[in-house]
Amino acid sequence: MNDTAPPRRIWLCADDYGIADGVNRAIRDLISRGRLNATSVMTVGAAIGRDEVAALQEVAANSPRCAIGLHATLTAPFRPLTIHFRPTDGGMFPAFPRLLRAGLLRRLDVEMIHSELMVQLATFRELFGRPPDFVDGHQHAQLFPQVRDGFLRAVKAAAPGAWVRQGGRNQPLAQRLTAPKALVLDVLSAQFRKRAQAAGIAFNPAFAGAYDFSKAPDFGALMRQFLDGLPDGGLVMCHPGFVDETLISLDPLTTQREHEHAFLAGGELPPLLALNNVTLA
Repeated sequence: MNDTAPPRRIWLCADDYGIADGVNRAIRDLISRGRLNATSVMTVGAAIGRDEVAALQEVAANSPRCAIGLHATLTAPFRPLTIHFRPTDGGMFPAFPRLLRAGLLRRLDVEMIHSELMVQLATFRELFGRPPDFVDGHQHAQLFPQVRDGFLRAVKAAAPGAWVRQGGRNQPLAQRLTAPKALVLDVLSAQFRKRAQAAGIAFNPAFAGAYDFSKAPDFGALMRQFLDGLPDGGLVMCHPGFVDETLISLDPLTTQREHEHAFLAGGELPPLLALNNVTLA
């Protein structure tokens, strides 16, 4: 490694601000420590409102480079902000396998997706007084066929200065084949990048952070893998949080969030970033 090379600036982004109070507190704690420099907000979440927005804005204002984005949400158990959105399941968005399958079969109404995301973007603007710095998607729904068309149109119209998250990695093929979940994101992201580029919308050059949430792996070991070879401007997704009843009722990813917070708040992260010549500042 060239010790004289300038550090690579990356995004370490916590998803799901607004899903539950415990997640919100954990994210704000890490921003205040300088351990995160981005978070994306669910405007359809159970714990989003003026107080939570003000608290996030306060800690972000004291961070030298903290971006706040929209976490566009189109999957259950969350509910659409538009009354005519379809398909729904008991008034909720469809589960993500159903949404992905419908997109692959080209059975989605792109106009409905576009309209819903325009309202989510407008709600973000109302809460924060400005458009989001970037836009990503809950459960990577922004990458799905047809969804990506409505998503990119909405971003272009309502947040033209925002960049968007793609989920493709910058790794050799042999290494990518060892992680099936991340490989799916690689495939979906290829078309997403082409369409974003054609629309003149910026996106992160590389992505890391996907792993099997059903297991409890060593998050420190995972972070070492995520940072390996990540280029300048690359993004690492994370999901820190403190478990509470609201989170348990809404999302299967619970205790692993506390493991992520513990590592990100602890003493191992700064030397790991330095070892990889990476900075969040």
